Amino acid sequence: MFGTKPNPEGITKPAIDDLLSKVDSKYTLAVFGALRARQINSYRQEMKSGDGNITEVGPLVPSAPEDKPLSLALEEIAEDKLNLTYGE
Repeated sequence: MFGTKPNPEGITKPAIDDLLSKVDSKYTLAVFGALRARQINSYRQEMKSGDGNITEVGPLVPSAPEDKPLSLALEEIAEDKLNLTYGE
């Protein structure tokens, strides 16, 4: 079959249905995932600078350097590694 894979990856890993069961809406998922991805990206930049001043928490799931921060954030949400709290 052309153009399809039997086990697609990307936004389907973790499955979007599993992710949506962890939050109240797709918009919350987008914001929550983006915020966490920015934290992971900042952590990587801090590690790269090498000055020892680490203020962010790194990935909470096994990761490789080539893994995208948003993918890691969504995996953390799917595995219940994060608690969503709403600011006031």
